[in-house]
Amino acid sequence: MPSRLPAQAGLTAGYMWFVYLIKSEKNKWYYVGSTNRLQKRLFEHNKFKVKSTKAYAPFKLVFKKEFNLEKDAREYERKLKDCRTEKERIIRKLEDNLVNYCGIV
Repeated sequence: MPSRLPAQAGLTAGYMWFVYLIKSEKNKWYYVGSTNRLQKRLFEHNKFKVKSTKAYAPFKLVFKKEFNLEKDAREYERKLKDCRTEKERIIRKLEDNLVNYCGIV
């Protein structure tokens, strides 16, 4: 078994990619990320294995969007991180109950 996951090794064919938004259950703090192993990544966030989020755990998944290509997922993740208005638009819809759990905007 290889020591690196396909995403880490740069091998992405055949994997669905996700951009996700998680919300801290402690406070009103959101985190945007991307991965091709969503359930495992959520587990890592909730088990304090991600340095940038461990102070805010536990989390719940509030939004995900699927992509066929890693490149597209990374671009959308960057858009959400760089363009605060897009992230805030999604959060506003979530908080206004206009988007169901893990709905696609």
